[in-house]
Amino acid sequence: MSDKKTSNQMWGGRFASGPAAIMEAINASISFDRKLYAQDIRGSIAHSQMLAQTGIISAADQEKIAHGLNTILKEIEAGSFEFSTKLEDIHMNVEARLADLIGPTAGRLHTARSRNDQVAVDLRLWVKDECFRVAEALKGLIMALLARAEEHAATVMPGFTHMQAAQPVTFGHHCMAYVEMFSRDLSRVRDAIERMDESPLGAAALAGTSFPIDRHQTAKALGFREPMRNSLDGVSDRDFALEFLAMAAICATHLSRLAEEIIIWSTPQFGFIRLSDSFSTGSSIMPQKKNPDAAELVRGKTGRVNGHLVGLLTVMKGMPLTYGKDMQEDKESVFDAAETLDLMLAAMTGMVSDMTVNAAAMKKAAGSGHATATDLADWLVRTLGLPFREAHHVTGRAVALAEEKKVGLEKLSLDDLQSINPGITSDIFSVLAVQNSVKSRVSFGGTAPSEVRKQIRAWKKRIAKA
Repeated sequence: MSDKKTSNQMWGGRFASGPAAIMEAINASISFDRKLYAQDIRGSIAHSQMLAQTGIISAADQEKIAHGLNTILKEIEAGSFEFSTKLEDIHMNVEARLADLIGPTAGRLHTARSRNDQVAVDLRLWVKDECFRVAEALKGLIMALLARAEEHAATVMPGFTHMQAAQPVTFGHHCMAYVEMFSRDLSRVRDAIERMDESPLGAAALAGTSFPIDRHQTAKALGFREPMRNSLDGVSDRDFALEFLAMAAICATHLSRLAEEIIIWSTPQFGFIRLSDSFSTGSSIMPQKKNPDAAELVRGKTGRVNGHLVGLLTVMKGMPLTYGKDMQEDKESVFDAAETLDLMLAAMTGMVSDMTVNAAAMKKAAGSGHATATDLADWLVRTLGLPFREAHHVTGRAVALAEEKKVGLEKLSLDDLQSINPGITSDIFSVLAVQNSVKSRVSFGGTAPSEVRKQIRAWKKRIAKA
């Protein structure tokens, strides 16, 4: 057996040419960082314009560079650009093609910069753009929830703790809870944009450059508020990526919670809602089945997004200043999390918008489990002046009696209730109906339909200004 054959067997069939093939496979990032092509070209054009305006390169060279870069942009968008793994990444692929188009002048573009600050600005621009997309998607989901909340501001349903019916609420109020959650996600996205709105371009490899560059000019040209103030931090910071992933993970968790409720509500046992055929599938063997697959996939994909956050945190926790090749692992997690979150938001907005609400089933369930027991206790405190703990005890006895008789609290007779506390009058029945229960919850942020409508109006104004 020849040495060459032995070597090939040792490295494995996929890497037939030995260590060089393995190094190329592990080192190249073009398979995924090609997604940064628009940001890379945008950053290069801004850099070349600054080089020309500061006299570092000639205006003629800058014009040739910009024309070549715009040509490359059109080639990539047309699908005619040939990416090469031998050129490692998007930066070298673009630079090599630029040299093909304009000759040695292309070499002037990389004056006063490094791939370290180049990739940092590319990814930061991409994440910033994605944050704006997520913000718009969140606004769309919030508007869908507001529409359902307004439609069902007075639709009674059970509120749950420990997955047990606790107190009656309205479906509108329940929808508004998710408006609050997703509005916090929207706030986090905007906060993240504010913090990442600094340009690393010009930090060069790690120490800055001796060329008389104007970093404020390139920052402004690229839409950043200002340049980053430390070159070491400029090339090594990935907080913006981590913050995006953290925001995405929290948002995905909120989406998963709503997805879980949709899954439960759509079961025959609950029957609170019915998903449209657009967001459901059937069974290959059971013709009666209608599965909430879109909601289940939203729930499942949350683990994927959460995993990306943990993955990048683990990469970064051992990184000394400044750049290490480990940081190449930032992109796939960010790209996949962004694509996944975009899809989850779109699916949830669709489900919320076109699901059918079964108000009758919700109302029936709202009265189960003696859900107005707290209303009875509150009435005893308010009307008879009982201390709440004593009222709680009286109500517990009433619940026990209702269970013994196998009826709801509202079906107990006045004699039954007076046998527990003689002070109880027929007025008690006004608070034992679920509809009256929800109407009474008029505290700020409560479930009373009047209060829900106030919150809907307030949120509509806030989102319109967002």
